[in-house]
Amino acid sequence: MIDEILKKAVNNKKISDDEFLQLLKINKEEDLKKLCETAVSIRNKHSKLIKLTSTVHITNKCTIQPRCKYCGFAPKTSTEGYYESFYKTDEEILKAAISIEEAGIPRVSCSGGYGYKGKQAVNATEIVKSNTSLEILVNVGGDLTEKSINKLADLNADTVCCNLETINEDVFNFVKPGETLNDRIETCQGVSDAGIELSSGLLVGLGESLEDRIAHLRYLNNFETLGEIPIMGFNPYKDTPMANHPPSPLEEQLKIMAVTRIMYPEIRITVPTPTIGPKNVEYSLNVGANNLATVIADNYPLEVKGVGSPVCGNYDDVVSVINKLGLTPQTI
Repeated sequence: MIDEILKKAVNNKKISDDEFLQLLKINKEEDLKKLCETAVSIRNKHSKLIKLTSTVHITNKCTIQPRCKYCGFAPKTSTEGYYESFYKTDEEILKAAISIEEAGIPRVSCSGGYGYKGKQAVNATEIVKSNTSLEILVNVGGDLTEKSINKLADLNADTVCCNLETINEDVFNFVKPGETLNDRIETCQGVSDAGIELSSGLLVGLGESLEDRIAHLRYLNNFETLGEIPIMGFNPYKDTPMANHPPSPLEEQLKIMAVTRIMYPEIRITVPTPTIGPKNVEYSLNVGANNLATVIADNYPLEVKGVGSPVCGNYDDVVSVINKLGLTPQTI
């Protein structure tokens, strides 16, 4: 049965939700290998170019209350994360962006907390677009208004990310009691309506079911400008309410990445190096991912900790892995 489903995938035939579930339920090593090989062949058919994305964390000051139960980004949430509050100056943002461009990384993600109605994102976009040739991804979740989204469009922001993380509303409400799923959906729709490429993905291992994961991937197709799906595995941060929640097994992350590639043959699948683990980027590339995020070069001037893990992916190490697999890192 698995062979029949994968044959459909290779031939771009319609695959049902039940069939996708069978792929997520694979437990034999031989079948998992076939799934991975199928996903890679689909990606490589379109391109072997692997995008690299670095990051500037604009601010960890966040007004969401109660806090997201897994957050190690906001002040005082985790001694492993950004424990002290910060707000990067325009000069710091500029220096970081220039260092990223000088390192040859083509793209920067500018992310931050809530409470600014997108003003911090607009400001960072202006700095990056006025002074570099970098592509920019804005990632401030639902902290955007129609006004700020339109400003981002005017500034030619390349991509705006608003992860739904899970579309199981009960799970969402439990782990993110200070937000609503509907607000995030409305933000995604606003980005799409403005004609900006949308990035929106899954946080695997929050307590959602396999059926939830398939339904989530299907739901994302509602957004016309969807161009990127981040797949993140849950990693507990020390001191947080979810510190003892089990991390998402690597195999579960790999299966959903492969299924995402089959469902969306040409889409950008993003894997943040902290949540997959810097040493595990090879696995994600071997299941069809084609964008590695939170990649930090040695010349980077700021302290940076990954959202999901304090450890990030080193640029030289990441490029070495890409080259070893016969793929091509996208550089400036």
